[in-house]
Amino acid sequence: MFDLKDIVTTRQGENYELHEAHVNRTLVKVLRTIGFDKVYARAEGAYLYDMDGRDYLDFLSGYGVYNMGRNHPAIKKAVQDVLDLELPNMVQMDCALLSGLLAERICEVTPPHLDAVFFCNSGTESIEGALKFARAATGRNRILTLSGSYHGLTYGALSATNNGHFQEGFGKLLPGVEPVPFGDLNALEAGLKAGDVAAFLAEPIQGKGVHIPEPDYFPKAQALCRKHGALFIMDEVQTGLGRTGKLFAFEHWGLEPDIITLAKALSGGYAPCAAIVTRRSIHQALFSRLDRCVVHSTTFGRNNLAMACGLASLHVLEEEKLVENSARRGWELLTGLQKLQEKHELIKEVRGRGCMIAIEFHQPSSLKLKMAWKAIHAVDKGLFAQMVVSSLLSKHRILSHVAGHNMDVVKILPPLMIGDREVGRFIEAFDDILTDCQRFPGPLWDFGANLVKTAMSQRKATPA
Repeated sequence: MFDLKDIVTTRQGENYELHEAHVNRTLVKVLRTIGFDKVYARAEGAYLYDMDGRDYLDFLSGYGVYNMGRNHPAIKKAVQDVLDLELPNMVQMDCALLSGLLAERICEVTPPHLDAVFFCNSGTESIEGALKFARAATGRNRILTLSGSYHGLTYGALSATNNGHFQEGFGKLLPGVEPVPFGDLNALEAGLKAGDVAAFLAEPIQGKGVHIPEPDYFPKAQALCRKHGALFIMDEVQTGLGRTGKLFAFEHWGLEPDIITLAKALSGGYAPCAAIVTRRSIHQALFSRLDRCVVHSTTFGRNNLAMACGLASLHVLEEEKLVENSARRGWELLTGLQKLQEKHELIKEVRGRGCMIAIEFHQPSSLKLKMAWKAIHAVDKGLFAQMVVSSLLSKHRILSHVAGHNMDVVKILPPLMIGDREVGRFIEAFDDILTDCQRFPGPLWDFGANLVKTAMSQRKATPA
């Protein structure tokens, strides 16, 4: 008899050896280098627990998956219920009840003009589908995106991701997908003027670095899209479902996008779940004839587990008022961090909306710290932020992450259900780590020196 509990119990702790042997050994090396090679045995709410029962405050949230917290009992029960019901699943040539119910619920919480849904499995897949919907609906080929954007790593989404680090080494990408400078309305209009742009695709708040546009940028960008016949797509994969203190981030500017993409938190952290939400006319342009009823499809997109998770997740968000809590706790975190900015010269800026926050650093003025800063940055522009992130984990058992490649930015994505305890713990820990940064030489800078040595030895070992 197959006994998964016994397997996990007897082999817990072999995680990194198994991945070294059979999965991504480069990731294993990175995690060991930065001190992230922890073995987590249990998770609940805003916390992870290691094999010795020590808690770790999770301000990473699976890159924004766990808006409701980990192993939420209501979502767990929905998974158990759908298994107990023994429903027919993925018949494919049918219209299943749960996918219809989730589509109905999504249309209830999105603006009234968005009344058609396509289900898929991930954020990158939702972007792929949105690009197809836009081209089918407009008969145009070009797609405009923003500099600094991140939309996923499959070919179409990667083509829309304006980041050389992720695009390097994969050859020619999708033609006709072009970035315009972030926040530059003149450049956007210049790109739209030819009349051959199918859509303008953007994150309401950019995930890499947490960059927020000027208040009038997106309303005017939407108007330009309307003027030139291009669709306006909002990538809400990370920002959606309460992350920024609104159910959807585009609500901060009162926008009416033609297409929105959802994923991450829609899953509840249990089963991959993503959706493309659009106007019926756009949806119907893709499925335009009887023989094209499945011209865009995905095998697992409407599976019962994912649909149950989506329904339960939306229920929890509303029932527990997590969107409102995201706004409140996010304001508390921003305020606390801005007070630390007055105390610590290393902090350049604190920015964010709701529970999506970035802390950016810059070169200090004191001579010793300036020399240390320059030495770190001569090797890698992201090492200082990694020092902070690694120290938060090793000293205070708090997970966070560097906001992007070659950035002096630490990013936090706490679960939306955090309270006073979690906010206070993070602010105190961050203050302590930055106080450690003032001590040079000191343990934190010693750790940075070790990161430098590792980075330089890796470069020497890599063939030119």
